[in-house]
Amino acid sequence: MTLHLDSKLPDVGTTIFTVMSQLAAEHGAINLSQGFPSFEPPDELLDRIDYHLRHGANQYAPMPGTPQLRSAIVDKTQRMQGRLLDVDREVTVCTGATEGLFSTVQAVVRPGDEVIVFDPAYDSYEPAVRLAGGITRHVPLSIAANGFDFEVDWQRLRDTINDKTRLIIVNFPHNPTGAILSAADLDRLAAAVRDSNAFLLSDEVYEHIVFDGNEHQSLLRHEELWERSFIVSSFGKTVHATGWKVGYCAAPAELSTEFRRVHQFNVFTTITPMQLALAEFLESEPGFYESLPRFYQDKRDHFCRLLEGSRFRFRPAKSTFFQILDYSQISDESDETLARRWTEEIGVASIPLSVFCEVPFTGQRLRFCFAKDDDTLAEAVEKLRSL
Repeated sequence: MTLHLDSKLPDVGTTIFTVMSQLAAEHGAINLSQGFPSFEPPDELLDRIDYHLRHGANQYAPMPGTPQLRSAIVDKTQRMQGRLLDVDREVTVCTGATEGLFSTVQAVVRPGDEVIVFDPAYDSYEPAVRLAGGITRHVPLSIAANGFDFEVDWQRLRDTINDKTRLIIVNFPHNPTGAILSAADLDRLAAAVRDSNAFLLSDEVYEHIVFDGNEHQSLLRHEELWERSFIVSSFGKTVHATGWKVGYCAAPAELSTEFRRVHQFNVFTTITPMQLALAEFLESEPGFYESLPRFYQDKRDHFCRLLEGSRFRFRPAKSTFFQILDYSQISDESDETLARRWTEEIGVASIPLSVFCEVPFTGQRLRFCFAKDDDTLAEAVEKLRSL
């Protein structure tokens, strides 16, 4: 007898990030596609990891995370967002933000439930919803009057919420567009969900990378939203170490209990020496994460200055370490076709926005990662300016 395994995700292929990074490697292209820095974490942090690796921290950590790291997260959250979390009941360390997002969806969504995402939507959301038996409803972000910035269409969100809406996934600072929320937007979100049974999953992995004097408006700041929220973040983006896969989920105690019921049978726990090192680094170097907005804003400004006078149209990103470039004056090809062709022909890899949308995005825009050293950015822009 020949066995056949029916796929739960038959139309899901290899993620675009893997595809573009592989294509970049095959053609020797500069990889500005996948979102990872080209520089190393701080030496002080690496030294702390080395210490814990050699001093008995190589066995299981507690399932919710080490007390030291959870305590450091509590201190950081109170300092940055003004909310004092319960260290034992409201913070869970997870194996990267993606695990936190997946475990939240599995804890909340039942078969037939609807989950709202905002397009362009990070590509891990819908597969997690489908594996839980849920149905994804896509609400496209609208483009502002300036023709560049993306923003929430609040009326369309209200029109999409119904009795079946179980979860709304919000992602601000937003990947890939760099959109951010204002304090007034938090009030608008609260009004939209007030009479619903919907929970909120807030993907805030770029919480420390917001520019031009703006503050990150976390759902942690809003009492009404906090009561129904799971807030997920990542140390990978904060300490330039995306390969470590260490994140956390903050949620009210009752919601955290449900989150942990899934988390413990998903990964159980997260790498111990990294947790201890991160805890000590956060406690001793709070100025590091406070310096990230300026650090990455300088990177953004350098990248944008290099592009001045080119045929690309753009508005400097408001957040994240990605810059959206409009190529409409260069080509009328689809963004996915062009991203592949430019990787092969001019040697610069990017990410097309359309892959993040249910309805293919009609704008001619590509996402470029500027979390790279200055020489790499200069070499990449020289190639882009030749177009």
